[in-house]
Amino acid sequence: MHQRAPDHYRVRLETSKGPFVIEVHRDWAPEGADRFYNLVRLHFYDAARFFRIRPGVFVQFGINGDPAIASAWRHATIPDDPWHGVSNTRGTIAYAFKDPNGRTTQVFINLRDNSADDDKEPFVPFGRVVEGMDVVDALYGGYGERAGGGIRAGKQDPVFAGGNAYLDREFPKLDYIVRAVVEQPPAR
Repeated sequence: MHQRAPDHYRVRLETSKGPFVIEVHRDWAPEGADRFYNLVRLHFYDAARFFRIRPGVFVQFGINGDPAIASAWRHATIPDDPWHGVSNTRGTIAYAFKDPNGRTTQVFINLRDNSADDDKEPFVPFGRVVEGMDVVDALYGGYGERAGGGIRAGKQDPVFAGGNAYLDREFPKLDYIVRAVVEQPPAR
């Protein structure tokens, strides 16, 4: 789980709506890039739901569907990465967090330019969707905050306790990741 990620790599997410690809740049956020790389390699995100969507603003995922696994990772934090000038523009991906040095497994994709608010936090992007942004835009967002709220809202306990069984029962229209895989680094 502590393998250093390549300087640049791509992750293909096969979802219930179709595929999209994220290109990760380790120089933007090395701690975040390494964590994402290892979680994808170990299939942590497979079957995870896109549980929090503010339509036109962002899409959030990153709580494992198995309550035992989700709980084990809930407080497994990584240090904050310093902001290197890459803004939270449309298509970038960053970690959600509540407290300083509190990033774990939850990430969000910006559906618009959110830099005015998110760069100050700082939510430090570690990658960008390079293929399939139309798929990300099409993920079901009708539940908004009700399916899991944000880390800061303190409303995620049912998701951690019940996992996918809870989400499928209470929020059956949520889209999900079928599988996520690390692809070969892009040619440079």
